[in-house]
Amino acid sequence: MNHWIDSNSKLQTMCEELSHTAKLAVDTEFIRTDTFYPKIALIQISDSEQCWLVDVLAIDDFAPLKALLERPDHRLIFHACAEDLEVLEYALDIRPTHIFDTQIAAGIVNIGYCMGYARLVDALFDVTLDKQETRSDWLARPLTQRQLDYAAVDVEHLHAMEVILVKALDDQQRHDWFAEETEGLFALVEGRKDARHYYLKLKGAWRLGVKSLTALNRLCDWRESAARSMNRPRSHVLKDSVLMELAKRLPEATEQLQGIEDWFPRSVQRHGDSVLKQIADSASDTPVSALPQPLPKSISLVMREMRDSLSKVAQDIQIPQEFLCNKKELEAILRSSMEGQCQWPTRLTQGWRDASVRPALQEVLNSTKAL
Repeated sequence: MNHWIDSNSKLQTMCEELSHTAKLAVDTEFIRTDTFYPKIALIQISDSEQCWLVDVLAIDDFAPLKALLERPDHRLIFHACAEDLEVLEYALDIRPTHIFDTQIAAGIVNIGYCMGYARLVDALFDVTLDKQETRSDWLARPLTQRQLDYAAVDVEHLHAMEVILVKALDDQQRHDWFAEETEGLFALVEGRKDARHYYLKLKGAWRLGVKSLTALNRLCDWRESAARSMNRPRSHVLKDSVLMELAKRLPEATEQLQGIEDWFPRSVQRHGDSVLKQIADSASDTPVSALPQPLPKSISLVMREMRDSLSKVAQDIQIPQEFLCNKKELEAILRSSMEGQCQWPTRLTQGWRDASVRPALQEVLNSTKAL
């Protein structure tokens, strides 16, 4: 049975009814196509028997919901909840802490890595879900019956999933592993708030000299501030490619802003003066460090051996290989080893990865002559 919650009083009643429910399945629907910040539209909550659809647009007092979802004695069951946690915090100041993410659990017990909700439902229950409403307009009112049904289905199977996955974690004795990954999830969500050093993410930035990199750093900071204040995606302010070209050219006058691909005249007129000021001011900034070049091709054999080693570990301990170590971490290990002192990523020095992943990679490093 589904309940439509579209007033403060209905929300208060719902929260009172669910206040003693130990486990709640939760999902959100939001849109983030033309804004920097997500626009939340709907929250789905299930106690395994009934579903409540909370119309966020019709409510202005979310204190009861905040109290309900932040209770430490409630377990909130999500699937792939990084964005859900982000939107709940930004839009409603709700910060759940006691969560069970079924996507993480499914990976830890080797059902599949990063599986979507529909795929996991199919894998566990042999049920095929209709996902055609995924990108529909959740801010429209009234919602169609098809949208309402879709939203309810998104929490319909979470309780049953949690039961199966908890048993699998018990059988495989991997609750500690799951706890580590959940802490990593919270760290990921928290890390997304920090946009400092965004220039390090731009493809090809290593080709720029220190003066251009310093300007690029300032330009990225300026764009971040503009995107947030305008509530527009970063690319709607200026695309990464435009920032890179500006840092490369280091223009000093308006006429030098012409002819940059993907930077249209209206945007040049709107942001040109600000861009020129940022570039000029960057001359007084503390210079940033030059970026290292990509690893030489000669090291590709070592990278392949490390991946082969990870594949064997994944088979031995029965876990998706993607959980073990990512490409960025492997490159950091190799780069530091080439410089004479191997630096291990923090998560490889803790918990289950310290016992299984690091020794396998260390063995490859010890046996290679390429470093």
